[in-house]
Amino acid sequence: MRVNGTEHHLALPGSTKLLFILRNDLALNGPKYGCGLGECGACMVLVDGRSVRSCCVPASAVVGREVVTLEGLAIDGAPGPVQRAFITEQAAQCGYCLNGMIIATEGLLRRVPQPTERQIRDELAHNLCRCGTHVEILAAIRRAVAERA
Repeated sequence: MRVNGTEHHLALPGSTKLLFILRNDLALNGPKYGCGLGECGACMVLVDGRSVRSCCVPASAVVGREVVTLEGLAIDGAPGPVQRAFITEQAAQCGYCLNGMIIATEGLLRRVPQPTERQIRDELAHNLCRCGTHVEILAAIRRAVAERA
């Protein structure tokens, strides 16, 4: 599989969940284990540019595809544009949901460079944040959209 631009050849059962490969075999800790059921969004990654919940994706489904994690959004070791917007707007409290929020935003902006408020809210509707930083998260996404324009 190709993760963050690097080819990896792993001898694992095809049913192994992508999340466990990323965290345990590749030491990429951006995606978090939240619910393990694909409900919370903490484990999100991009697969061929679309956001997916890696706790539900078997390794066999990503063979020959491009996987990008939170770490892979960095540019020359510095936070990428969406990550910078989240930092600037202080859109984190505990930070557990942040991986999913940033990955969902990146996936949305790759599909829809200038999303409406409704599209933004719909995209994040199934990403859970228990801390209640939704106002700051929405501000960060609006900032990322404005900076890309």
